[in-house]
Amino acid sequence: MALLQISEPGQSPNPHERRVAVGIDLGTTHSLVAAVRHGVAECLPDDQGRVLLPSVVRYLGDGGRQIGWDARAVVAQDPENTIVSVKRFMGRGLNDVKDREKLPYRFSDAGNGSGMLGLRTIAGEKSPVEVSAEILATLRYRAEDTFNDDLFGAVITVPAYFDDAQRQATKDAAKLAGINVLRLINEPTAAAIAYGLDNASEGVYAIYDLGGGTFDISILRLTQGVFEVIATGGDSALGGDDYDQALADWVLAQTGATAVSAGDKASVKVAARTCKESLSASEMIAFRAMVAGAEVVFDVTNAQFEALTSALTLRTVQAARKALRDAQLTVDEVQGVVMVGGSTRMPRVREAVAQLFGREPLTNLNPDEVVALGAAIQANQLAGNNAAGDLLLLDVIPLSLGIETMGGLVERIVPRNQTIPTAMAQDFTTYKDGQTALALHVVQGERDLVADCRSLARFELRGIPPMAAGAARIRVTFTVDADGLLSVTAKEQVSGVEARIDVKPSYGLGDEQIARMLQESFATAQDDMRARALVEARVDADRMVLATRSALDADGDLLSPPERKGIEALILALTDARASDDAAVVEAATKALANGTEGFAAMRMNKGIQQALAGKNIATV
Repeated sequence: MALLQISEPGQSPNPHERRVAVGIDLGTTHSLVAAVRHGVAECLPDDQGRVLLPSVVRYLGDGGRQIGWDARAVVAQDPENTIVSVKRFMGRGLNDVKDREKLPYRFSDAGNGSGMLGLRTIAGEKSPVEVSAEILATLRYRAEDTFNDDLFGAVITVPAYFDDAQRQATKDAAKLAGINVLRLINEPTAAAIAYGLDNASEGVYAIYDLGGGTFDISILRLTQGVFEVIATGGDSALGGDDYDQALADWVLAQTGATAVSAGDKASVKVAARTCKESLSASEMIAFRAMVAGAEVVFDVTNAQFEALTSALTLRTVQAARKALRDAQLTVDEVQGVVMVGGSTRMPRVREAVAQLFGREPLTNLNPDEVVALGAAIQANQLAGNNAAGDLLLLDVIPLSLGIETMGGLVERIVPRNQTIPTAMAQDFTTYKDGQTALALHVVQGERDLVADCRSLARFELRGIPPMAAGAARIRVTFTVDADGLLSVTAKEQVSGVEARIDVKPSYGLGDEQIARMLQESFATAQDDMRARALVEARVDADRMVLATRSALDADGDLLSPPERKGIEALILALTDARASDDAAVVEAATKALANGTEGFAAMRMNKGIQQALAGKNIATV
């Protein structure tokens, strides 16, 4: 009897050709792994049927470790060796961690000056990358046990506002866990994929993602399987942990208690989280924590909690408004708001979002699971299991990328909210005659001056043929891949000499830096314009002086002594004017020198023509 092979519509017809690909939500509080099974994305449970894995790792003295629920149960008993919310430390340096004294950990500079922080445990010093790798490896084993097969690859989600260092740290953690990263995608985008496909929705949607440690807001346009990110914003140092800390600090202030030991700090944080979660369903709850050997008990009402955390909620609303401005949309043009992340269960957060957008947010999907489900759908397609799938993902970068030009100015090449993957180029030239090398400084940010932006990388282009200033044509190409990671190429068009660099930033980038750079770009726009105008005027002045000096050295004999003296006086006046802080003064002096050398330029041109035509019959030329 012949056997009939059955497969899901649009799936690989041969079961043996199917690759095990999963989506992983590496969260601050909880992590999940999901996969497409039987044509439907679903979160994979552990052997006890739990899909959530607490993002907690406890290191033991014998070299062993506890991960997940077992580790979470002993946070207060062994706080120094039990790492919670490690995602907030990814890609961060020691100096970037706020309120270190309120955390129970023993920090160190793990990177020996590289900027990466370390955590001292009983098992030795651990980096956030290593701790995250333990969580990712646990999820990998869960997926392999579920399918009884090796994992082909994974799509891992990151906050939209994660910078290059944080994204690279996430990829390094996955590599350490033995996971092939198919792609990094932004968490709000993954949520939109899950929501859009599950509900067959089209139009403009806002994805409000408030997790344990990060906040993202993304505006997407959903059209027939195309998920286009229009704008993104947020704060990678704002989340449920900050609500917990605000509540803990307030209760301690009300009771006069002080959390000094690591155990006290951990106990207070656990109590604050429990109290916060209970207040989502109750009007009043008792805050209970052991501090200095005594139990602290304090009744907290919903109104009190909302009042003391109102500033945090307002920060998310302001970021959402800015994302709408970047997208050039009004709230009336947004079809719906999808709530993502466990912290969106707080009633006040939902009320604030409803007030901003003028409609009730969409909460029909589990906010804890929706990100992992979207990542699983994307992973299934990238693995080639859904060849007939029509999913097209168009994500964006959160911050502009550019290079430093003369005078410490930033020339932006890839603007923020540019769709990725992308490759954008711009031509530059040399500054001095005979210049054979060019130093390139890659920066990230929205300000006009290099000093106000984030330095990403430096490299050099050597072997440029000696030419007159401005003759060389150097094309600088920025390539941003689908993971949001950058490579830069510089090529001299005439000679073909080329140099490139894959930008791998140090782990010392601050989480708040992106938000700060964007805020400053608006607050200081006028100052930036004036500063840019002044720098440009000074660069033009330097070029004018340099060109005039070169001309005098070559053909100064064409001038009479009084004429030469007049030009020298104009050069001196321009040199003095260059020190002015007024761009108009510098420009006026530059123009005066240009006007004063017009006659000299005509003499040089006549001389050149005479030399070119010397000994030749004009009729035969």
